[in-house]
Amino acid sequence: MVNDMAAKRKPKKPDYIYAVGRRKSASARVRLFKGKGKDVVNGVPIEKYFPGLVNKDLWSKPYKITGVGDKYFVTVKVVGGGRQGQLGAVVHGISRVLSMINKGEFRVPLKRAGLLTRDARVRQRRMVGTGGKARRKKQSPKR
Repeated sequence: MVNDMAAKRKPKKPDYIYAVGRRKSASARVRLFKGKGKDVVNGVPIEKYFPGLVNKDLWSKPYKITGVGDKYFVTVKVVGGGRQGQLGAVVHGISRVLSMINKGEFRVPLKRAGLLTRDARVRQRRMVGTGGKARRKKQSPKR
C-alpha cells in the first residue's frame, strides 16, 4: 500500500526558472514565469517596492535589452541591505534568469550592459585604532 502511494506521486517539474542575484549585503531569489503577470518583490508589486522613474529604468533594463517585454514575469524574495542594494540584487537576478532562457541570444547583450557581472563593492570593515570609522585616522594632539 505504501509503495502504491509513492508510485502515484510524481515529482512536479517547476514551471519557473530560478536564479540568485546579489549586491552589497542584499540577496535576491528570483523566479521567472512564462506568460503575463505582475512582477512582485516580497509580495508587493515592484512599482511600489521600488518607486520612482529612475528605479523603474533600472529594474526594467534587462527586459528592454532582451526585448522579452510581456512574455515573462518574475517573483522575487529579497533580504538584507538597503533599498538600492536590494534593487541591484533584483536587477542582477533578473538578468541571470533571462540569460538562462536563451544563452546564445540574451547572454551577450546583457553581459555588454554589465548586468551579469556581480558588483562586488561592499562596505569596508572598521579598522582597529581608527576612531570608529574604516579610513579615519585618530586626531594627534598638538604640541
